[in-house]
Amino acid sequence: MTEPAKPTSKEPLLRAIGPMQMTLYAAGSMMGAGIYGLIGKAAGQVGSAVWASFLVALVAALLTGLSYASLASRYPKAGGAAYVTQRAFKRGLLTHVVGIATACSGLTSIAAGAWVIGENLHTFQWLASTPPVLIALAYVVLMAGIVFRGIRESIWANLVCTFIEAGGLLLVVIVGAKFWGQADLFDIPTPAQGAATSIVPLLLVQGAALTFFAFVGFEDSINVGEEVKNPRTTLPIGILLAMGITAALYIAVAITAVSVIPWRELGQAGAPLAMVMDKAAPWLPGWTFVVITVFAVANSALINYVTASRLLYGMARDGRLPKPLAKVHARRRTPHIAIAVLLAIVAVLILSGNVTQLGEATTLLLLAVFTVVNGALLVLRKRPGEKPGAFEPPAFVPALGAVVCLGLIAVRVSTGDLAAPLTAGALIAAALALYWVMKRGHALPAAIERQAPSEKTPAPLSR
Repeated sequence: MTEPAKPTSKEPLLRAIGPMQMTLYAAGSMMGAGIYGLIGKAAGQVGSAVWASFLVALVAALLTGLSYASLASRYPKAGGAAYVTQRAFKRGLLTHVVGIATACSGLTSIAAGAWVIGENLHTFQWLASTPPVLIALAYVVLMAGIVFRGIRESIWANLVCTFIEAGGLLLVVIVGAKFWGQADLFDIPTPAQGAATSIVPLLLVQGAALTFFAFVGFEDSINVGEEVKNPRTTLPIGILLAMGITAALYIAVAITAVSVIPWRELGQAGAPLAMVMDKAAPWLPGWTFVVITVFAVANSALINYVTASRLLYGMARDGRLPKPLAKVHARRRTPHIAIAVLLAIVAVLILSGNVTQLGEATTLLLLAVFTVVNGALLVLRKRPGEKPGAFEPPAFVPALGAVVCLGLIAVRVSTGDLAAPLTAGALIAAALALYWVMKRGHALPAAIERQAPSEKTPAPLSR
């Protein structure tokens, strides 16, 4: 096997993440602001049985989550999905597209979150005269500063935000628990009421295709593998515990929501959980959920910022992106060049004012990445000489995970809206163009394209 390219920086990333921090990091990535609006959309599709759709979605997401947990215990590398793709398939072009698609998903999430924060904070009187776009830009600069400052600071900020957003969901359950038992939890819409089908299992699966995305976020964990203490066991435990905690909260919130507000009204609500709180706890100030939403969005964006910076760092270190992106700040021990480049790109996205379409497109790309990663685990399991992970699910798990992700792509494309698939195609074309530029500039030599990255870490990582 050809030896990998030498690292562009002698400074390693700092190992500072323990089991509790890893669990909360993964949970915070999943418990974004999406759940605060997703409950209403899902209730409109499947009625009071929305909790069952979350359960089905958990099983579907858990298949890929188990694959990521296994790969994280095998290869705790900053390159994440791009690293395992290259190791399994040894196809530089595929590796490049997977890495860029994952980065695009993070970037659009950051930009979209910044707009949500700008618009929410703009409602406060003391910021009413400040344009939302300026608030959004100030927010991403603050995030960049935290991520540059260090992984410890990023993890502490994540812990605070995760406790607040989880606290918001728990608050919904606590104040709404007195309404439990007042709704038929199996009341589903009929075709005459707008249901897509009268077949209950199929209706729940269609609802799961929507609620599946409330669990997306577990994939971010693998990218901080080089900053985790004892990653072979800490990463899989953190991912699986986070999925269990998140699922329990989601199902409890779903039962509470349809118990407090009839599902027909919930499906029409712009802010469904705020409506639940208005009825269940009218004494609570209205701005409470605005603050919780801001922290939830900020947490998702912070984690995506950390993930994207480590992804660029890992790909650059392997010779797949310009070498300066692999530099690590000597004192802060963070990939400062990658962080600065991401800040510039996100600022452009925010100023463009339209990231919704881009976000929907990158959702398709992320599902494609999940499909590739599940396939990579199948390949690596069968390859002689590959060291097994501390956690190894049965072979049918990644196989079913790939099938589920392909099915979700088909469901989303079959809606007839071609804007998202076309935008996804444009993003892939941009990734191919960057790949061609890198190759023309001799940044991707043939040896790098053929090799699977070595398990030997280019530079020793500090404890």
